[in-house]
Amino acid sequence: MRRVAICGLSMCKVGNHYNKSLRELFAEVTLDAMESAGNPNIDAIYVGNMSASEHTFQKNMGALLSNSIGLNSTPSMLVECADGSGGAALYEGYKAVASGLHDIVLVGGVEKMSEVTRGENRKIGSMAIEQDYEAFHGLSLDGQFAIIMRYYMHHYGVSKRHFALFAVQMHKHATGNRYAQLPYEISLEDALNMQTIADPVTLFDTAPTGDGAAAVIFCPLERARSFTETPVEIAGAGQASDTLALYDRKNILTFKATTEASKIALESSKLKIPDIDLFEIHDSYTISGFLALEDLGIIERGKVGQAIEEGLIDSNGSFPTNLSGGLKARGHPMGATGVYQAVEATLQLRGEAKKNQVDPAEVALIQNSAGIGSLVTVHVLKRV
Repeated sequence: MRRVAICGLSMCKVGNHYNKSLRELFAEVTLDAMESAGNPNIDAIYVGNMSASEHTFQKNMGALLSNSIGLNSTPSMLVECADGSGGAALYEGYKAVASGLHDIVLVGGVEKMSEVTRGENRKIGSMAIEQDYEAFHGLSLDGQFAIIMRYYMHHYGVSKRHFALFAVQMHKHATGNRYAQLPYEISLEDALNMQTIADPVTLFDTAPTGDGAAAVIFCPLERARSFTETPVEIAGAGQASDTLALYDRKNILTFKATTEASKIALESSKLKIPDIDLFEIHDSYTISGFLALEDLGIIERGKVGQAIEEGLIDSNGSFPTNLSGGLKARGHPMGATGVYQAVEATLQLRGEAKKNQVDPAEVALIQNSAGIGSLVTVHVLKRV
């Protein structure tokens, strides 16, 4: 297996891009990523997208998006794993270069969610859960995370205040990210008193919907410096899955796929959690952020709220987490989110994160999850 590096990247601000189509968002970002790497010849394209067919009635995404950047004959494939599609696309692109099948691979993520109402977006998001029994009987993704959150509060004696603190922290981080959808601070009082979505989940416990696109260029590590002065290695990668249905889980307070995927990624990188300088985790809901921090082994189970109060996930804390603002405030353009995480982490490792820069930043871990953790991809990135 060859060592793989990121040699080019780009992303756009997450938001409502009413004046740009799906293909325009993708083309703008991917062409910029290619230019940042000196416009190398692309051997293959992997695209993370969850719901173009529901939002814009578009299928055949591989052909559409390769055509949008003038690479009509280049192999191009859609990777769909719900809101874990971006991380899964990264994983496929990494494997293609590591195996020697391709040398230069473009991995992009794109989502155009502003074409429908917020209610319709929540319905589309719930397509990530089991349909025959759970969704059929009225359970939504919001409802599933509400069940998990309520049980977590009961099991560990945690109050709603701890989840509100997490949301406040994510918005604080987003103020330093010019690509964030919600780059403003919120008060603890606002977070506690926001409208209920599915008790105890409130609006500020959830990530916003928005349009977005991000891209990275993969190449063999030994060739990376011919494309960029600041390559970042994919030091480890892992992917795992779990039951789709919540009712099949033995323990709903842990996402097994996260623990398994992180174990694989860390073992392949020959690194451990104490070696990681920063984390980008999947916090589509505040409770999913809590579980990610625990399942990755960053913070002891039931102690995340306390860790937030102690400043452990802040930029100056022991475990800087989601300095981009995370899904909660940077935004969650579902199929593109995993690629955004890779770009954000790479900028940190290159020392280009500006206001949000962590020092030192030599190793990063990113975790992208589908639905209720039914599929999780973890990558470990390392400055070369």
